[in-house]
Amino acid sequence: MLASLADAPLEDAALVYEPKYDGIRAIAEVPAQSGAVRLWSRLGNEKTSQFPEIAEALTEWWRKRKPKDKPASVVLDGEIVALDASGEPTSFQHLQKRIHLTQGERDSAPVAYIVFDLLRAGSSDYCGLPLIERRAALERLFGRTGSGGQLRLSEQVAADGRALYRRAIDRGWEGLVVKQARSLYKPGKRTPDWRKLKITHEQEFVVGGWTDPRSAREHLGALLLGVYRKGSGPGSRELVYVGSVGSGFDERELTRLMRLLKPLATDDCPFLHTPQANARPHWVTPTLVAQVKFTEWTADGKLRHPVYLGLRDDKDPRTVEREDPGRSRAGRHLKQPAVGGSTARRSTRVAPSEHREALEPTEGRSTPEPPAVSEKRVRSIVDQLQSLEDGRRDGALDLGDGESLQVTNLHKVFWPRQKLTKGDLFRYYATVAPVLLPVLADRPLVMKRYPDGVNAKPFYQHGVKDVPAGVALVRVGADRRTQIVGGTLKTLLYTTQLAAISQDPWFSRIQSLESADHVAMDLEPAPGVPFSTVLDVARWIRDELETLGGFGLPKTSGADGLHVYIPLPPGTSYEAGLLYCQIVATLVAHKHPRTATVERSVQKRGRRVYVDCLQNILGKTLAGAYSARASDYAGVSTPLTWDEVDQGVSREDFTISSFPARLLAVGDLWAGLRGSKGVDLSVATRS
Repeated sequence: MLASLADAPLEDAALVYEPKYDGIRAIAEVPAQSGAVRLWSRLGNEKTSQFPEIAEALTEWWRKRKPKDKPASVVLDGEIVALDASGEPTSFQHLQKRIHLTQGERDSAPVAYIVFDLLRAGSSDYCGLPLIERRAALERLFGRTGSGGQLRLSEQVAADGRALYRRAIDRGWEGLVVKQARSLYKPGKRTPDWRKLKITHEQEFVVGGWTDPRSAREHLGALLLGVYRKGSGPGSRELVYVGSVGSGFDERELTRLMRLLKPLATDDCPFLHTPQANARPHWVTPTLVAQVKFTEWTADGKLRHPVYLGLRDDKDPRTVEREDPGRSRAGRHLKQPAVGGSTARRSTRVAPSEHREALEPTEGRSTPEPPAVSEKRVRSIVDQLQSLEDGRRDGALDLGDGESLQVTNLHKVFWPRQKLTKGDLFRYYATVAPVLLPVLADRPLVMKRYPDGVNAKPFYQHGVKDVPAGVALVRVGADRRTQIVGGTLKTLLYTTQLAAISQDPWFSRIQSLESADHVAMDLEPAPGVPFSTVLDVARWIRDELETLGGFGLPKTSGADGLHVYIPLPPGTSYEAGLLYCQIVATLVAHKHPRTATVERSVQKRGRRVYVDCLQNILGKTLAGAYSARASDYAGVSTPLTWDEVDQGVSREDFTISSFPARLLAVGDLWAGLRGSKGVDLSVATRS
């Protein structure tokens, strides 16, 4: 039985609360029909030889039980966790090196098995009993094992989880698991009867300014935030910039904030160093204090995925400093609500915390970022495009740095339903260039051109001959055809001039064309299959990846489906990445045959979601993150958080018209894929 990622109250008589352990889920058969203890993973793979000391401890526990207290066998559900030097459960990274040990091998990192459910005792099936009855039976059976050995009973409190939540904050736990006290055990089901309550950071920040709004938003784009620290002089204080927050507002709050900010406007930047903002900044006297939640601090002292909660009227801004992790993780569950905040508070978790280390850059991979595109440069290009289109003129765009590009037919309608033009496509790509160019950098591009719009017949252009100066080319494939290499603003706008609506990069870069940086599963729904079903399949893929110690990043395709990308270790061949995808896809299709399929024949798929892995072949492509698409709704291939996948989204919410506002609000959700250490492919063949 699996837990949903959803919020839950910390006080409720119908709920029980347990720590969320960061390990490997394991079912224990004690003893099995063979007379020996056996451990099983969620996939049904045996783990006994990988954790022999757990099996030995269970065998010894079973041997010591009195015959009158011992049913013929028991089936337990729990978590195998690594232990730190003090014997406390620690993070998943410490467990990974234990996964592939064989019988007789030992490692210096100790482990424990923490039991939290009883599924069967003798001939009695406990899955149909309420949790409180299963727990009572488990405590009678397992409650004397203590809390410091290799076998432990999970901690559980009923009705009031506030104290346990405070401990989770103090000890840096990932969160709590909150369960309905009377929930039945539903094998293989992810249900809101069990919920994972994640812990987020939250603290106050001083407002030092705001940025201009973009797209359809009014009043402001983001608040510029800072904290105070001791200055160089006696008794002096310095306001240090820590980032901007552009999400969490509703229209009423934006109006209220603007009314408060304008009287505080000043020409002087209040921060110690003037920050580089994504839109034109306006400075204010730093007297307002905002409450903000966020996922973590970056290495350079900035907020990751901040969400505005409201203004505080009970805090002196001069006392606001960066809080240490223990105090800043309390979250809104244990704090008084901020004044006037929005009710739209969505977490923006990009990857599970146990894999966050794998999203950090590694020395084994060189992924230089393309030159940054300034906001001033973007505004200039957008203004030039608008002027040309309004005058129904062709002309040369001044791209800055002495570069120019001839553009034509900006008024031509590309998306008839929305009356969106080639000029709209140009302006979209200029606006998102700062996050799109790193996706395309150093990668050969395949162009699918739509010179007469999305309702006319397109054509593929694999090879090119004449291109403007400053557009890079590379020879690829057995036929040594010439393809454009992505990564510069001029190249992006040149392919747009050629009416290449989507940006389709290779999975490898010109420095290492034979090695894939990532693989992807393309979820294609059959006609009539709702997008909610596609999201279900994506969740199952996530679950299988997490079981294998891996992870993926989801994005909409911009058309009908969804993509899940998986970063690979440096030097991985296309063949190895393809095999890994096929293993995961086959597991999903085997477990959910009525909904998911890997059947290549369209006629045999029925009303299911096809999990396509065949784009992971040298020279094949998918639309990249942030790419526009030739879908009838002018979609954008939009990176999502797994929280959004869990909660449900509409693919048609993400268009070239609406996406710039989202980008301003949530930032570059795809950045974690670049430079990642990648997943451990070998786990898929050993689990």
